[in-house]
Amino acid sequence: MPRAKAIRRLFVAKKPAGIGSNQFLSQLKRKYRVKKAGFSGTLDPFAQGVLIIAFGQYTRLFRFLAKTPKTYRATLWLGAESETLDTEKISAVTIPPVVSTETIEQILQSLKGEITYTPPKYSARKIDGKRAYKLAREEKEVNLHPITSTVYDIRLLHYRHPFVTFEATVSEGSYIRSIGAIIAEKLGYAGSLSMLERLREGKFVYEGEKPLDPTFYLDLETNRYLGDPNDIKLGKKLRIEQFEKQKEARYLVKLDTIFSIIEIRDGLVYYLLNGVEYADTVA
Repeated sequence: MPRAKAIRRLFVAKKPAGIGSNQFLSQLKRKYRVKKAGFSGTLDPFAQGVLIIAFGQYTRLFRFLAKTPKTYRATLWLGAESETLDTEKISAVTIPPVVSTETIEQILQSLKGEITYTPPKYSARKIDGKRAYKLAREEKEVNLHPITSTVYDIRLLHYRHPFVTFEATVSEGSYIRSIGAIIAEKLGYAGSLSMLERLREGKFVYEGEKPLDPTFYLDLETNRYLGDPNDIKLGKKLRIEQFEKQKEARYLVKLDTIFSIIEIRDGLVYYLLNGVEYADTVA
């Protein structure tokens, strides 16, 4: 078998339902014959869709990427009761009366803006360092505090009783299962998701795993270094007056073959990442 290659690459993959994000990453590592790889924004086995993947040096960029807002498509099964708020642990199913499309649309519109709710106990949220879903599966007590999310947009795509398919654009850390449960509750019923797909994370959409230029996807302002470029290439100490922009912030600094991320703070310049090489191949 050919040796794994040390390559740099940032791209979007489409995780299928029925497989965990770590298992899916292992498949991609074998497919591209790479050793060092990572992903951002875990999708559990029930969910499918956009998963940001990085190889090599680019795994260090995740915390700087522009990944919000996020857009999801989901199908809500009215009348399905489940403590996981999806089809994993359906405990009862009733067929509620048909409601009007206008009523559903009004409820969806009422959710725009900030909403406060308690995350589902079968979620990746941490309690004292442990994932809530792990505690729940161990039948241990799960006490989660309410959170506030922003729903930027939400719209009805299709209603065929008892299934309501909607699309929502939300802030980081939102729980679409909980939003589905809120919709069902406002209609007067229980409800669980029968499908969940992430369509977009910020600028990231699925385009056939094509390699991306990471500098386009960084949530950073660009700054220009006015001194000798070799200072940055060699990791030398930098002075604030050597930069075109001097206000306190994090910046992307692009050179010919590498780029760096610096922070100006308290009158000093700090390297956050330095000497990251451009990808071997960028579409």
